[in-house]
Amino acid sequence: MTCVGDEDYPFPVDDCLFAETFSQDTVYTLLGQKIKIRQLFGANLGVAAPVWEAALHLCRYFEEQSIELRGKRIIELGAGTGVVGILAARLGAVVTLTDLPLALHQLQVNISANMPSSGWPTSLPTVLPLSWGEDHMNFSSDWDLVLCADIIYLPKTYPLLVETLAHLCKNGAVVYLSSKMRKEHETPVFYEEYLPSRFNVELVHYDGNQNINIYRASLRKSARSTALTPVMTVTNV
Repeated sequence: MTCVGDEDYPFPVDDCLFAETFSQDTVYTLLGQKIKIRQLFGANLGVAAPVWEAALHLCRYFEEQSIELRGKRIIELGAGTGVVGILAARLGAVVTLTDLPLALHQLQVNISANMPSSGWPTSLPTVLPLSWGEDHMNFSSDWDLVLCADIIYLPKTYPLLVETLAHLCKNGAVVYLSSKMRKEHETPVFYEEYLPSRFNVELVHYDGNQNINIYRASLRKSARSTALTPVMTVTNV
């Protein structure tokens, strides 16, 4: 088994999950859409390979809450397999999917596999590389929604993610974040300290069985020019 050992590699070494490279195709029925996702399991993709349960929770939350996605300008961070963003595009959103360069091929494969027979309702989803805190300024701030599914697991990236979200949301975008609440990765700390330093944060869904929370966040007007200072202001359902 070969795992990436570079300390700057974004995935923890422990997350080199698969000794051999193989693919698995799965069809998910979400919001009345059948989404076919190819998961390219292998050490090089690490945690970007699987469809995580938190992503499916976010899709189901949109359905349960009747959140309108058609016509929305959406960017997804750490898109991985792309299941959330592809679903949004199938429902008529204008979608940009982002991740690190190593995950982009998987995203392109899944977009191609899910083009409706009549074509994309609005536009073909865009796929772009994005490293948080490094090249986020290359992206527009003109979004309606920013989507994040199970990307809160590496504490050293938390300040970079908050900085990226602040830029993307400075014109009023709303963020939805769905996370497995892993204490060993300090996921609760992100939502209790890092994100509230710049954002108003609300817990909108809690699944105690799966230990998955969904949060809605919006950038505080006062935070657009203030430094990152952790505070605790999370509002529960």
